[in-house]
Amino acid sequence: MGMFTAAEPGKGQIVTGETLVSLEDVGKVYPNGTVAVQHANLQAGEGEFLCFVGPSGCGKSTIFNMIAGLTGPTSGNLSVLGTSPKEARKHNEIAFVFQEHTLLPWAKLIDNVTMPLTLRGVPKKQRVEEGERVLELVGLKDYRKVLPRQISGGMKMRVSIARALISRPKLLLMDEPFGALDEITRQILQDELLNIWQQDQKMTVLFITHNVFEAVFLSTRVVVMTPRPGKISEVVDIPFPFPRQHDFRTQPQFGEYVRKISEELQH
Repeated sequence: MGMFTAAEPGKGQIVTGETLVSLEDVGKVYPNGTVAVQHANLQAGEGEFLCFVGPSGCGKSTIFNMIAGLTGPTSGNLSVLGTSPKEARKHNEIAFVFQEHTLLPWAKLIDNVTMPLTLRGVPKKQRVEEGERVLELVGLKDYRKVLPRQISGGMKMRVSIARALISRPKLLLMDEPFGALDEITRQILQDELLNIWQQDQKMTVLFITHNVFEAVFLSTRVVVMTPRPGKISEVVDIPFPFPRQHDFRTQPQFGEYVRKISEELQH
């Protein structure tokens, strides 16, 4: 048995649950003629954690934008929860976390995390209860009345994650959320993110990173993309159980997967 999945080139395999995200021969060509994504095939199952790795400009964010319904594919079929991404987003099934925390500087943390509920007209009592639930989930319940400028970059990212989780999404899209953080903070947040994900067995996480170590530590599978035009070249199973302890990063098998994926990125 090889280390890589034995799927057709560029095809993924569902490993858990029902299909949540489906890409069938998806392509994206921008109006200026740039071919951003070509012949992308992937099936993401309920409860999976998929990390996307690849060089800058290979189409990772374009794929995420299409899955989120922010832009449409120019070829192929793409569905989320068996419907169109826009429809899934309308039902608050999709949430985002970006590298920039995009918090409102004048609003207390509780008001920042409950903003999605405020915009939907959810009553205040329910908003506060849900806000406290997600702040506790990310370890910030005692900071509910603090302003963003009073907390660190790592804490701001925790707030962004809490805000994304408040709608109890089935699909969480994370575009390099830890890219700007120092290594120690980054590893702490990786551990915490996995803890949060494991508490909701049905939530699927799709996560973009340039860090192969991060991808191997977090993932059930790693999606490897080629330079533009972006194609999915391999989907690599990471067959290690969760929860993953901190010392997983120092095990020989961990290093072997990092090496194999790094080699694949060079092709």
